[in-house]
Amino acid sequence: MSFDDLLAANREFAADFDLSGFDGVAHAGVAIVTCMDSRIDPLRMLGLKAGDAKIFRNPGGRITPQAMEALVLGVHLLNVDRILVVPHTRCAVASNTEAELRERVAASAGQDASWQPFNVIADQEAALREDVQKLRSHPLVPDTVEIGGFIYDVDTGLLDQRV
Repeated sequence: MSFDDLLAANREFAADFDLSGFDGVAHAGVAIVTCMDSRIDPLRMLGLKAGDAKIFRNPGGRITPQAMEALVLGVHLLNVDRILVVPHTRCAVASNTEAELRERVAASAGQDASWQPFNVIADQEAALREDVQKLRSHPLVPDTVEIGGFIYDVDTGLLDQRV
């Protein structure tokens, strides 16, 4: 596969690039942890623009050790004072079992995938409450940081605050 189309698009993007010299902090004080799902446009769904927020994406939008690392850095070094945890409806890791995902990946890869963890989410609401609590109780996330748990509806574009 070629990357020519993407490199051409990048040249167009760079032609009127206006973030040169940007300081890299979250100007709206926002951090978003959400899923890698391509139906989610984290900035646009909140009326934000480039430079306003720190965004961390992973399957299921979970607070993994890597997400926590990013959030602690964001809170202490990058102007973050509000954190949104945003899983979404119709998520593959919340609507399949680990066995189902392994089977699908194995079929696509043409080889055994039984060794690959996928960290499925059996109860999305419970996982969201757990993740928000994990953030609220972390010793390096001060009580002054606002933390909310939301579900993003991929069919309507609406956020529903759950925690």
